[in-house]
Amino acid sequence: REKTVWQRRFWEHCIRNDEDWRRHMDYIHYNPVKHGYVHKPSLWEYSSFHKSVEEGLYDKEWGADEPQTIRDMDCE
Repeated sequence: REKTVWQRRFWEHCIRNDEDWRRHMDYIHYNPVKHGYVHKPSLWEYSSFHKSVEEGLYDKEWGADEPQTIRDMDCE
């Protein structure tokens, strides 16, 4: 019966700088792998990862292994 946009467990974070933005983008793109939906981000068809590859921000094979940039993030 929830009628709000936010899920019950969410966290808010202000992006501090370019490095912080990149770490959060890595986290978002790696999430389908982390939860076992695919083996690498490029296989998740609903992701903004594909546009990021086109823009040269990521290599298509990025994320086959958990990125070092997100290992210490506790976002859940």
